[in-house]
Parts: sequence; C-alpha cells; structure tokens
Amino acid sequence: MSVQFPQAEQPAFWEEAQRHLMRRDRILRRLIPQQADVWLSTSPSAFATLARIIIGQQLSVRSANDMWQRFVDACGTLEPTPARVMQIASQDQGLESLSKRKSSYIVGLAEHFESEWAQLPDWRDTDDEAVIAELCKIRGVGRWTAELFLIFYLGRPDVLPLDDASLLKAISLHYFSGEPVSRFEAREVAQAWAPWRTVAVWYLWHSLDPASVRY
Repeated sequence: MSVQFPQAEQPAFWEEAQRHLMRRDRILRRLIPQQADVWLSTSPSAFATLARIIIGQQLSVRSANDMWQRFVDACGTLEPTPARVMQIASQDQGLESLSKRKSSYIVGLAEHFESEWAQLPDWRDTDDEAVIAELCKIRGVGRWTAELFLIFYLGRPDVLPLDDASLLKAISLHYFSGEPVSRFEAREVAQAWAPWRTVAVWYLWHSLDPASVRY
C-alpha cells in the first residue's frame, strides 16, 4: 500500500497489556518483544474506518489494500467523507473501483451517516455489545466488521473477533503447529488474554503481516 501513516501515540493501556500477556502466554512472551516499537493505531474517522473494513471483507490483506487505494484515489482524499461518496455515486461512473455489492454497501453507509449518525449517542461511553448491535443494523455490517470498528476506531482493549480468518490462521500457526482450529479452540486459547484480547489479537495479526493491522 502506498499510503504511509505516522506512528500514533501508544494507547494508555498498552504497556500494562504487554506485561499481562507476556506473563500469561508463552507465545506472546516471544512475539511481543519482536514488535516493541509498534502498537495499535486508531483512526480519527468513523466513516472511513467502517468503509475500509467493508471494502476489505472476504479479501486478502493485499487485495483489500489495493481496492482501498483505488477507492481513495477516486475520492481524491485519504479519508473519504459520506458527502464525497454520495457525490461520486451520483455521477455516471459511480464507484467503479468497487464491486456492485460493495458499492451498494458504501453508498448505504454514506446515506446512514448523513441521515442518522448525528443522532446516535457518544459511542465512546457505550459498551461493546451495544455498539455491535447498533452497527449491525447497517446493511453490509456484520459482527466481524463491527468488532474491527471497536478495535480500529474506538480502541477497545478487549475485543476477540473470532470470525477473523487471519486471527484463526495465526492461532493455528503459533499454538497448533499449523493444524486447523475451530472458533471454540480459539476462544479457549484467548481466555488467558482477557482483559487485553485486542492487544493479543493485534500482535498475532502483526506476526503474519504488518499491513493487516491498520484500518
């Protein structure tokens, strides 16, 4: 991906989470020191975060990044706005960089932000499940998308996206010698990570591909 982002300030909970995870988990005790100078970086734009997660659904990291790059190029900005998306969608070419289905989802998301987002409460004071339930009312947003929004926009420290293929792949690689793992097995492994499951997930993602830890 050609877009470069500055390193954000370290989350306030990060060092405490590192200590907890290295104490409780032998794999993370090895992985965390390898990435000591990087950490979770949240996005300042709720709309752009959700749009990028939706665009990346069911795609490899590289394909998702490429498609997002084409989308922001079409929008002419690194952080597309609902108004800009609706403007482009109203033109003859529409959102040509996206599939028909994802174009429909992104336009619907833009319409939702324009009409209803301002009416919602401050989600920084809302618990995780309530945020997920509200987001899942939007067409194209399921639990996985909502959980990544909790991580990459709200910076919630204890999110476990069990439907994430990269997380299951990393758990398989590091904990089960490459054997396939079920969601139940992944949840069992993750019990030791609470209340800092987001941080553990972030390091496992990073162990596979650093590009997968930015939305």
